[in-house]
Amino acid sequence: MEGMGLVQRSGRRHVSAGVAGVRGQAGGGDGKMAAAAYESLKLHTTPEKFYFEACDDGSNDVLTIDRVSNEITLGVKKDVPPSAVTRSVYGIMGTIRLVAGMYLIVITKKQKMGELFNHAIWKATEFNIISYKKTVLHLTEMQMLDNKTFLAMLNNVLNTDGFYFSATYDITHTLQRLANTSPEFQEMTLLERADQRFVWNGHLLREFAAQPELHRFAVPVIHGFLTVKRCSINGKYFDWTVLSRRSCFRAGVRYYVRGIDSEGHAANFVETEQIVQYNGYKVSFVQTRGSIPFFWSQRPNLRYKPKPQISKSMNHNIPGQQIALHMMDGFQRHFDSQLISYGKQVIVNLIDQKGPEKSLEQVFSKMASSLGNGMVKYCAFDFHKECSRMRWDRLQILLDRVADQQDEYGYFLVDTEGKMLVQQEGTFRTNCIDCLDRTNVVQSLLAHRSLQSQLQRLGVLHVGQRIEEQAEFEKIYKNAWADNANACAKQYAGTGALKTDFTRTGKRTKWGLVMDGWNSMIRYYKNNFSDGFRQDSIDLFLGNYVVDEADSLALLHDQKEWRFLALPIIMVVAFSMCIICLLMAGDTWTETLAYVLFWGSASFGTAAVILFNGKEFVDAPKLVQKEKMD
Repeated sequence: MEGMGLVQRSGRRHVSAGVAGVRGQAGGGDGKMAAAAYESLKLHTTPEKFYFEACDDGSNDVLTIDRVSNEITLGVKKDVPPSAVTRSVYGIMGTIRLVAGMYLIVITKKQKMGELFNHAIWKATEFNIISYKKTVLHLTEMQMLDNKTFLAMLNNVLNTDGFYFSATYDITHTLQRLANTSPEFQEMTLLERADQRFVWNGHLLREFAAQPELHRFAVPVIHGFLTVKRCSINGKYFDWTVLSRRSCFRAGVRYYVRGIDSEGHAANFVETEQIVQYNGYKVSFVQTRGSIPFFWSQRPNLRYKPKPQISKSMNHNIPGQQIALHMMDGFQRHFDSQLISYGKQVIVNLIDQKGPEKSLEQVFSKMASSLGNGMVKYCAFDFHKECSRMRWDRLQILLDRVADQQDEYGYFLVDTEGKMLVQQEGTFRTNCIDCLDRTNVVQSLLAHRSLQSQLQRLGVLHVGQRIEEQAEFEKIYKNAWADNANACAKQYAGTGALKTDFTRTGKRTKWGLVMDGWNSMIRYYKNNFSDGFRQDSIDLFLGNYVVDEADSLALLHDQKEWRFLALPIIMVVAFSMCIICLLMAGDTWTETLAYVLFWGSASFGTAAVILFNGKEFVDAPKLVQKEKMD
């Protein structure tokens, strides 16, 4: 972790968490950066062009997009014709090509979430997708349908809550990364300096990124969760923030994106930072979550919990020290990247150590030990076993087990003059099977323990005082972490998180169990019958799939064989007839029994066939073959 610089990895630029000690954005000064994006824009539309007028004080810049040639240029305000139709917009998400041609995506409504170091942070709440073309009459009927499908996919992503941005502050980086940057880095535009792992509109802004003079019109947007709360303990006011950044590398939905890719990017990777601002002091504590980082999958097949499948290309049955080096490549790449970005690692693995998850835990443990790296420690904790029968107090066992590492890693702290007093030397990388419910519970407890130490050091808490005793703040804290759980779960699994009753109240409740059951039912339906479309939507939005107007889009019209349509109908009809026979008894009980047995056997037999061929009945992605990415 010596030194600090821009690290090139897989063609992406990101900032390591080194300790060079250069005073950066987080360390000193709350003024606006020289490279800030424009905060206020007006969109002037004519049949031939889009004009984006920068309305910030003293600006004369106008960005012009030619709707015919697609050329993007920089001009001045006098270029805007008086006949243009004008509206206010709050940011440019970017541009994308669909079947009908190019489309422009703009932010039309925003909500202020709060401020970080006097910089406004916004949530983008409404968007507009505008076609360059004035008509789609040049398309065939099939092309119109395809274009409509792609537009629905874009709206599916944009309507998923959790897009955040700032025109004056870099929210893609942690405080510690920003404080360890060079003066040259500080002069970069927000688009140029952003951590590309967390820029969800990076693909949409590719044309802007290629022209530095346009950068001030482009704002990087992250996806995840953000809350900023003004809090008080002992009459001392401080700002407390939770910020989760969801990675756009190997992004997707619950069952279709698991494990890692060949570059070591983990599915459902989220960086969560807890920030405290008090009397000019700034404190940060960072954690990460991500899918179990080797090659495995868990395709939906109509079963409640599909069995995880470890990639057959890896022979995990041989002793850990003898695993071929090439088998470890993706795993090694993942932790190389984690060590560069975050320092020392404690892997907190919360999956079951029996049943279907057992093989994943065994392989994970073996591969972690095969790394032979003293900076990576492995800690397995069977959450469900240890906390069974509502014994949630047993989570203290885990906290005690990792307490020494947490004390060693510490947190990041700068004083009122921007001088770094301490740095976070490592992070906890927590996972369960989904990296959602169990993971969030444990992360909230680790963050709580860190916050106790921080507030004592800052003098907010008196000697001997505990956060748990501060009822008002404790309620704010628990609700914020439960909201974080819900946001991450909705983005990955399609529903709110489970176990949030514990996060909100500190105990398990019967109503919480009922709500977990309801959310589990919704997850089952979405994961089996709508997640293919959601996965396609994400792949299109992030550029994993690029529409070519010249290509045939037959993949969108994948017609299933007649039996896949007929079998569900037969099952429903047979089951209905079985119920009718029970309600409308025949002349004799033997006749009724015969009818019930016949229709019952038909319904259960058909159900068995459907379940046996479950993968053929689920809604699978069409645009990108995920098997090739596993």
